[in-house]
Amino acid sequence: MSFDKIHVNRWFIVANPTSGNRNFSKKWKLIQQLLRDKNIHFSFSITQFVKHEIELVQNAVKQGYRNFISVGGDGTLHHVVNAIMLQRYVKTSDITIAVIPLGTGNDWIKTYNIPNNIKKSIEIINQKKTILQDIGVLETADQKMTYFNNAAGLGYDAYIVNKLKKLKSFGAASYLLAGIYGLFFYKKSIFSISFDDQKIETTCLMTVIGLCKFSGGGMQFTKDVDASDEFFDITIAKNITFLDLVLNINKLYSGKIVDHKKCETYKTKEICVQPKNHKTFIQADGELIGTGKVTAKILEKAIKFVVN
Repeated sequence: MSFDKIHVNRWFIVANPTSGNRNFSKKWKLIQQLLRDKNIHFSFSITQFVKHEIELVQNAVKQGYRNFISVGGDGTLHHVVNAIMLQRYVKTSDITIAVIPLGTGNDWIKTYNIPNNIKKSIEIINQKKTILQDIGVLETADQKMTYFNNAAGLGYDAYIVNKLKKLKSFGAASYLLAGIYGLFFYKKSIFSISFDDQKIETTCLMTVIGLCKFSGGGMQFTKDVDASDEFFDITIAKNITFLDLVLNINKLYSGKIVDHKKCETYKTKEICVQPKNHKTFIQADGELIGTGKVTAKILEKAIKFVVN
């Protein structure tokens, strides 16, 4: 039997010990025990530094692994996805990713009704139901490429991501605190937005490029989302004021904010956003990736994910 075939049905786990801020050792022992109880065969590596997932996953792909479990939050999953999209050994659609959530936000799992619960997420992995999901790729002004599996954005949402770094110790409440901070201090920019045959130039709170439904700790900024329909769901939140957001805070979580008269929604496969008067932060899956101009393109049905 070749080395490749030994690993082809075995899971490779990448676990981030800093996800969720506490009790990793206890949770990790539980995860291993539950996987063994389900007779799920696995090898694993623990990340030791930021973006270590990329090196670990790419080495595992070389060794013949095709099934990966991301143990952590949205950031861990983001780096696992980037590792798979950047490797050139196998077709990305031949690779499967599952998630055991430990992070603070865990927004990606919400689209697929995967509970933020170790035991239940392992039961879902054992059921082996998969979906081929679209992936987005962002190119920044410095020609750097970043892939994303959930949502990307420029403006207010990325500003919140920047503030989150100092508030993570507050857990799930950190998103709300960062959001309130942003309401007071974020300065809107004029965005030039181009897609298909349209060009929009407007004062803009944020532009969200969505694949899945949730971001920012459970907020819903996108409309009619289908992560496998081969289109981005774009929301352009125009000159929304502090008062608009305060009066509509519940709509940020219900998804009804997209019906606000100052929001416009579109579907497209490619979009370019260029802030005109200052370099605005860009986020992808809750990770800051740069500032300024960005182009996003969709990669259709690029990776298999285990879903509920």
